Amino acid sequence: MTESTTQNTTAAHRVAIVTGGSRGIGRQSAERLAADGFAVVINYAGNKAEADATVEAITAAGGRAISVRADVADETAVAALFDTATETYGGVDVLVHAAGTMTLAPLVDVDLDALDRMHRTNIRGTFVVDQQAARRLRKGGAIINFSSSVLALALPGYTAYAATKGAVEAMTLILARELRGRDITVNAVAPGPTATALFLDGKDEETIARMAAQPPLERLGTPEDIAEVVAFLAGPARWVNGQVLRANGGIV
Repeated sequence: MTESTTQNTTAAHRVAIVTGGSRGIGRQSAERLAADGFAVVINYAGNKAEADATVEAITAAGGRAISVRADVADETAVAALFDTATETYGGVDVLVHAAGTMTLAPLVDVDLDALDRMHRTNIRGTFVVDQQAARRLRKGGAIINFSSSVLALALPGYTAYAATKGAVEAMTLILARELRGRDITVNAVAPGPTATALFLDGKDEETIARMAAQPPLERLGTPEDIAEVVAFLAGPARWVNGQVLRANGGIV
């Protein structure tokens, strides 16, 4: 274990890697953590322009950020992502793993290539990114994965996607126990319907209105709502560990 891994985070600036940090919940989480004083490494899969725009927004507000391209399911690329974060900012304290993909269809109609793509990004990607985080995060760190409230809702059409998020929850709960003695928390955030491109794409207005009406708060969540939960888990929530926080307005 290297010196940077064991260094107490109170002696250094805190650093966060945010996968999927160029859009939606990932971007909002990155901007919120930067506002809280974190140096942020924005990971993106392909859209460099959006990643650079996130970096520019953070630096314009007085924060510190860089962008790094990496396929979250590629162990060599993810190792290089963590290397870059360490070389640039001295170590890594928090991982926010927001990268993910979703294809919707009833189980009987699911395209198996689409299923394999979701498995690669959502399951293998979580495993690869969490593996590097478990090896490298400094004492006092936090791993924050993303599940989804559709897992508990059991909505028709979400079979394949919900199955991948079930795997994410299993990894989250077990990894929290495997890191006993490291002072690293491992939790997952499970958003409900949230106004992001991932949720809105492919849905008609009637479907969106119906889902927005489901929570007692009678609205869709926003990326800012979810970023509040991420900031809590990344900062003061040192006694919250091995949990799935369902940030969904009370829908379940």
